[in-house]
Amino acid sequence: MNDYAEKIKSNLWIENRDIHQILLLEDVEECRKNLISHTINAELAMKESDIPLILRSVCVHGFDVLKNLLSKRHEKMLGFSTLELMRKSANFDESVSDCFYAEIYHLFLAMKGNPKIYPSFFMMVKEYKFSEENPGIDRSNFLDAVYNNIEKFLNKYPSGLDFEVINKRRNNKEKILNLFGAGEDDWNDYRWHLRHLFKSMNDIENLKKIMALTDEEINAIEIAIKNKIPFCITPYYLHLMDFDNADRKYDHQIRAQVIPTVHYVENMLRHTMDREYKKDFMKERDTTPQKGITRRYVMISIIKPIQTCPQICVYCQRNWQIMNPDEDAFLTKNELEKAIDWFSEHNSVREVLITGGDPFMMGDDAIEHLIKRFSEMEHIIGIRIGSRIPITLPQRITEKFAEMLGSYVKTGKKYVAISTHIEHPYEVTPETGEAIRKIIKQGITVYNQQVYTKETARRFETVKLRMELKKVGIDPYYSFYPQGKYETKNFLLPVARIMQERKEEARLLPGVFRTDEFVFNVPKLGKNHLRAYQDNEIIGIKENGARVYLFYPWEKNIVMVEPYIYVDQPIIEFLDDMVRRGERHENYESIWYYY
Repeated sequence: MNDYAEKIKSNLWIENRDIHQILLLEDVEECRKNLISHTINAELAMKESDIPLILRSVCVHGFDVLKNLLSKRHEKMLGFSTLELMRKSANFDESVSDCFYAEIYHLFLAMKGNPKIYPSFFMMVKEYKFSEENPGIDRSNFLDAVYNNIEKFLNKYPSGLDFEVINKRRNNKEKILNLFGAGEDDWNDYRWHLRHLFKSMNDIENLKKIMALTDEEINAIEIAIKNKIPFCITPYYLHLMDFDNADRKYDHQIRAQVIPTVHYVENMLRHTMDREYKKDFMKERDTTPQKGITRRYVMISIIKPIQTCPQICVYCQRNWQIMNPDEDAFLTKNELEKAIDWFSEHNSVREVLITGGDPFMMGDDAIEHLIKRFSEMEHIIGIRIGSRIPITLPQRITEKFAEMLGSYVKTGKKYVAISTHIEHPYEVTPETGEAIRKIIKQGITVYNQQVYTKETARRFETVKLRMELKKVGIDPYYSFYPQGKYETKNFLLPVARIMQERKEEARLLPGVFRTDEFVFNVPKLGKNHLRAYQDNEIIGIKENGARVYLFYPWEKNIVMVEPYIYVDQPIIEFLDDMVRRGERHENYESIWYYY
């Protein structure tokens, strides 16, 4: 047990003697009744107290959570009782984890109006007294001091646009070109990259020649390749990694994106025969009216003409479906035409999202055929293409290709947009910027969808990403909570962290920088907006301290649909991992109060 947990465990019942006495009652139902009564009375007293108004919302949410934890209906839904765990903790039962104690401790602090929020870590600046003579100047000086603290965090995360990083990657590029006896013209030709994808056992030996890899990385790649678990890296994306060492100090997200863990490949291997059923987190099989189509919403549908990418993201939502690039990963001509015809028969669909896989792996003519067919449908207003190629293989975006895409933009009638997927400022490069320039010059808007994982979750790490995105003309669109899949558990983090980032970090940016919406993708049903308290609630806390959420579907006010229960990641485990990554525990202290 670390010092933080020990302190909480020793103080919890000393500071909450009244609740402690109730929990020690022998009869559980008498305990429940008394604790509910105590909670209601305490909440009423809080509302009449002189507690600072700014803290009242935290108190109210705390009381709401405790009342949810005491609900017998919720216990029946979950198959366990948080109240019983609280009773165990009151008796110092060793089966109760440190994180459970911590959750209850901070919940009680919230209810008492004493959450550990103020002063926030980045506002611990010299106290300015705002004078009557120059309040505007004093306020401006204070905000400058706040920014100076924020800048210290931003400077921790190098960008792919930094001069030093560009030079380092120029050397990496030379190593790759020398490996294949290639030159600059080859590097600028996307077809050369597709012919030299790193995906085979021989490629592992080539990787060892030019870059540092850990034994675990090599082992995981070997298991994946031997067992045909999709694995692939483009030469371009490889050159974004730090070749000199494998400590992941700066390229942690880039390596984690494409180099699987042993846990991941072994878990995927166990489900070789039933992967389509076990790994389909979003239950796309249940929202597929026609092969190659997914429809979860009223006015937009997805078409997936291709089921592969130039490289494979480890945490891909469709890892149950994605194939290696050299496999039969395309819809047949007949299947594709049937899928397109389906759209012509459904006038309610106003936007089509062409995705996969990565549709920009298809040839120019094949992509144009798709776009042309959809542009001829009067009811289709928007054609959106989901592609990570501007980041993994920006050479693919030629002037000719961009002009073809732009030719289908018809002001007042049709728009074309691209949703791309950049995770980290280290991925934003001059090459990506040039690819985006070619696209937006054609009147096409480019949006970014980030998956907010543990690899992007340090303080102000995603703020830095938003700033770099705007430099190259990309608008932040969505920040997704990662899919809660067992094989990708190393990416997962508490839901509270993404809420904390929105309120305490993203909010400090100008509005046009923080246009991304934070969402949790509910299986079968689609996006749940995390900023909306009415769309989710905590209904339990497990023995290991994991919060249990009830997520309500987007159509809850339209039809009666069952909500979704999600077991979160324990907060202390996340904080401990951040400390291992060089972070300070206290910089995240307010995370406990995002319910």
